Amino acid sequence: MDSGPLHPSRLPRGTRVGPWQVLGLRGWGAYGAVYRALGVGDVPGPVALKVSLHPEEGRFAREVELLSRLHHPNVPRLVDHGHWWQPGGRAYPYLAMEWVEGASLYDWAQVQCPTSRQVLRVLASLARALAATHAVGGVHRDVKGDNVLVRAADGQVFLTDFGSGSYVGAALLTSPPFPPGTQPYRSPEAWRSVRLPFRPSDPPYAPGPADDVFALGMTAYRLVTDDYPPIPAMLEEVSHLWGPEGTGPVPPMGVNARCCEELSRLVTRMLSVRPEARGDAGELAELLEQAARGAGPEADVPLFIRKDLPAEEARSVPRQGRGPAPWPRLMAAAGLGAAMALGVAWMLSAPPHEKTEQGHASATEEAKDGGTVALGDAALTTPVSTTRAPSALSVIAVELPPKPLRGQLRPDASGRCAHRAQVAINGGCWVKLDIRLKDCDEPYYEHNGACYGPAYPPPRPTTSGPTKRPGDDAP
Repeated sequence: MDSGPLHPSRLPRGTRVGPWQVLGLRGWGAYGAVYRALGVGDVPGPVALKVSLHPEEGRFAREVELLSRLHHPNVPRLVDHGHWWQPGGRAYPYLAMEWVEGASLYDWAQVQCPTSRQVLRVLASLARALAATHAVGGVHRDVKGDNVLVRAADGQVFLTDFGSGSYVGAALLTSPPFPPGTQPYRSPEAWRSVRLPFRPSDPPYAPGPADDVFALGMTAYRLVTDDYPPIPAMLEEVSHLWGPEGTGPVPPMGVNARCCEELSRLVTRMLSVRPEARGDAGELAELLEQAARGAGPEADVPLFIRKDLPAEEARSVPRQGRGPAPWPRLMAAAGLGAAMALGVAWMLSAPPHEKTEQGHASATEEAKDGGTVALGDAALTTPVSTTRAPSALSVIAVELPPKPLRGQLRPDASGRCAHRAQVAINGGCWVKLDIRLKDCDEPYYEHNGACYGPAYPPPRPTTSGPTKRPGDDAP
C-alpha cells in the first residue's frame, strides 16, 4: 500500500538515492540526515550519505564546492553528489562521502584516556586539515570535537562536517550577527563584533582562518581538561580574560597537572585574544609535530585516571590538578546562556502565536549538538561504544547566573520588571518558558524546577538597509 512520498529524514532500508542504497540512519542535523549506504552494482561503498531535509538547500552546493577543492588524508573524501527526485518534481540535494568507522574525538578521549603526546599528534593532524582548507580559500566555521572522527582501525583523525563552511566568493546564506557555528568555540573578536541592541542592517561577522584556529584551541582545551574555560561571550565578568588586552584562560596544565608543558603552551597560544598571535594552521601543525617528537617522558602520562581502575592502581597515580573549579564552571554556564542572547530576545519580542514554535525549535535544535546549525557529519560513524565512559572531571552545570547578563533587562527600583510576563531573579528580568525540563538546555537556565530565558529589549525597527534576499533568513 502506497504511503505517499518518502521524507529525507526517515528513508527505509533499501531506498535508492542516486547510485546508493540506504542501509540505515546514522544521525541528522538541522538541515540534513546522514545514512550509511552501499553502492548499487559496481559503485564502491560503503559511504556516508547525506540527504537534505529541504528541497534545493543551498548549503549542500556550497559544501560540495568546498569539499571538491579539498584532497587531504584527514578530511573524508567526497565520492558523489546529486539530487534525489521525489514525485511532484521536488529535488533534494545529496552528497556521499568516504565512510569513517570510529568515534567522535571527545568519545574517543573518554575511552582511551590519551597522553599529551597522543593529543599533540591528533591536534597536528587537525591543524594540517585546516591548513589545507584555508589554502583553497575555505573556512570550516564549526571546528569542535564532535566534528572530529577517530578511525577505530588505525587511530587516524578526520575533520568532518563542512556543512557550516564557506569559501571566498560563496553566496551569503546567513543573516547577521553570526554565521553557523557552536557558541563556546566562537572567537573573542567574533563576540566583540556584536553590539546590542542588534539591528538587522548590521553587517554579519565574517570568520577567517584565525577563528578556526581559536576553535581548534577550544577543542584542545576541552580535550585536555574535560571542561570549557569561561567562554568569550558577551559577559562583563570575563572581559579581563577575553578583552583586547585580556590574559586568556588559565593554561590547561593549571587545570590538569597531567598536561605536559609543551601541549599547554600551544593550546594557550591558539586561544590568544589577539588573532595574529595564534599563528596560522600550517605553522601550528609544525610546532605541534615538533612538540610531539621532542617532549619528555611526562608527555606519556595519561591525561585522566580511568575510574574503572583497581583501587590500588588508582591510588598510585598522581592526582589531577584543578583550577578553582566553582568559578570557571559557573562562568562557562553563564557564557553559554549569553551566547544566544539575541535569539532569546527575538523570541521574547515575537507575537504570542509565534513564541511557542520559536521556543520549541530553539530548545530542541540547539540541544542536538551544542548549538551547531551544521548538517550533522558528526554522525558519520558507528560509535565504538553506545555507552559513554564516565568523565574523569566534572561536567558543566548550567545554573542561573548570579548577576544579570550584559544587555539584559533589569527590574526597576521597586524590584519589578516592566512586563507582566517577566520575573526578577538575581537582579535581572527573566521569562518562564513553556519547555520541559529535559529540554531546558543552553541558552536557557533551570531555576526552582522551571526553565527560564533572559529578557532583552526588542530590536529597534530599521528604517533603511539592504533588501533581504531569498534564503538570507536561514542560518
